[in-house]
Amino acid sequence: MEKFTRLTAVAAPLPLANVDTDMIIPAQYMKALSRSGLGRHLFQELRYTMDGAERGDFILNHNAGRTARILIADRNFGCGSSREHAIWALTDFGIRCVVAPSFGDIFSNNARKNGLLLIRLPDDVCVRLREAVALAQFAPMTVDLAEQRITLASGESIAFDVDPDDRRTLIEGLDDIDRTMRHEAAIARFEASF
Repeated sequence: MEKFTRLTAVAAPLPLANVDTDMIIPAQYMKALSRSGLGRHLFQELRYTMDGAERGDFILNHNAGRTARILIADRNFGCGSSREHAIWALTDFGIRCVVAPSFGDIFSNNARKNGLLLIRLPDDVCVRLREAVALAQFAPMTVDLAEQRITLASGESIAFDVDPDDRRTLIEGLDDIDRTMRHEAAIARFEASF
C-alpha cells in the first residue's frame, strides 16, 4: 500500500451530504476485479449526462478539479453498501484524502485498508474549508498526517485527529497482511507449540 505522510495538492469541494457508495461508483461498473480504470466512472451520474457528455457544473470536470487529490465533502460521506470499489474508484482517480464531518462505517474501514486518508472535522470547519479553497482559486493545500494538520494556501492551519492505529498504518503504508506479518515471530512460536 502506498504510504501517506504529507500531501500538497488541489482540493475539490463537494458540498453534498449522504453521498452513498452507489453515487461514488454505480453498481454497473463493479464487474471488474481490478482496481485500475474505475476512476473514470467515479461519480458517474454527477460527472456525465445520460449520453456520456461531461457536466460542466461538476467540480471534477473543471480544470483544477481534474487534478484534485483531496475532496472536502459533507456529512455521511460513503454511506450505503459495503462496496470496496468505491474506495478503488476514488484512489484510481487520484484522490488520497477525503475531509468530511462523518463517514459511513464500512467505508471508513475500507478506506484505511486501501490507503485513503479520511479526516473528520466539524460541519462548520468543512464549510469554511470548501469556501477557502474556492476563494483561493483551488490553490493547493497541504495535509500533513505526521503533524495532523491541514495548511491552506492562505497559511491558515487546521489541526485534526486520526485514530493512532489508522495513522500508523497509513504513514507506514501497511495493509492487513503487512500488519499481520509484523507478528511473524509470535505466529511461528504459536505454530511450533502444536
